[in-house]
Amino acid sequence: MRVIRHLARLPRKLERSVVTLGNFDGAHLGHQAIIRRAAERADVLGGRAVALTFEPHPIAVLAPDRAPPMIQSLHDRLASLRDLGIATTILQRFTLRFAGLDPEVFVREFLLRQVDVAHVVVGYNVNFGRQRAGSAETLVSFGRRFGFGVDVVGPVTAPDGEHVSSTRLRECLARGDVRGARLLLGRPHALRGRVVVGDQRGRTLGYPTANLHVRPGIVLPPDGVYAVVAEVDGRRHRAVLNIGVRPTFDGRRRVLEAYLLDFTGDLYRRWLVVHLVEQLRGEQRFADVEALRAAIAADVTAARSLLADDPALG
Repeated sequence: MRVIRHLARLPRKLERSVVTLGNFDGAHLGHQAIIRRAAERADVLGGRAVALTFEPHPIAVLAPDRAPPMIQSLHDRLASLRDLGIATTILQRFTLRFAGLDPEVFVREFLLRQVDVAHVVVGYNVNFGRQRAGSAETLVSFGRRFGFGVDVVGPVTAPDGEHVSSTRLRECLARGDVRGARLLLGRPHALRGRVVVGDQRGRTLGYPTANLHVRPGIVLPPDGVYAVVAEVDGRRHRAVLNIGVRPTFDGRRRVLEAYLLDFTGDLYRRWLVVHLVEQLRGEQRFADVEALRAAIAADVTAARSLLADDPALG
């Protein structure tokens, strides 16, 4: 996938494009429906699927005190767009000036001038332009005037019958409902980071862990122990993830530690992805190291059983 930073930096006009626009944070089932529709339209029209997305999140610019934590890092968001069939992503820096564009000016002068738009695919609740005045209906009317088609997708419902949204996904993750998050995503939610050197306390307990450094600003589930599938170099392993401050040792710094079952090897400085399958328990303070060791053994047994036939290991 080609990534272009800012519309104004396009070296030349993008030819015959099917454009979709949005933040696409999380790549949930709603986003998947929109992006796949754009890719399908591009195939039919003999063009390219183009995503216009924004960095930072618009709310972080318009109302910083209400800015939500991100579900994905920028790297993972771009990877999701690629995997769903996007050929070119335009990563537009979101500024107050950009936010202040009149919706028609945005479409006519800022988008159509840079891109040969054959078709546009958006979600039903899309907003753009000054004071979020642009909507799906606005785009349909602009399409009639400027000669491009518009598909409006959604709302998309999860298996529980509720609408899928990034807000609902963040709420699930924030309360540790990783099963609920999986329903909205169609897959387990994943955290990605580089393995860094920790205090190696896990080795003394008989459970050597990989300390995971996740980019700041990413939404994390509550402190506790989770059954996860850990992926390293394309291979997947059953694992247990601990998130928290390790109160038994009077810890103060929040850390993410993964213990990979039946794995031997050095993970330092390698990238690790953990797919959250189930919360096993909340974080606890134990009376002594032996009680902690017994709890970890129980966690490992529970994770091994829970993950025995999990499709995330596929």
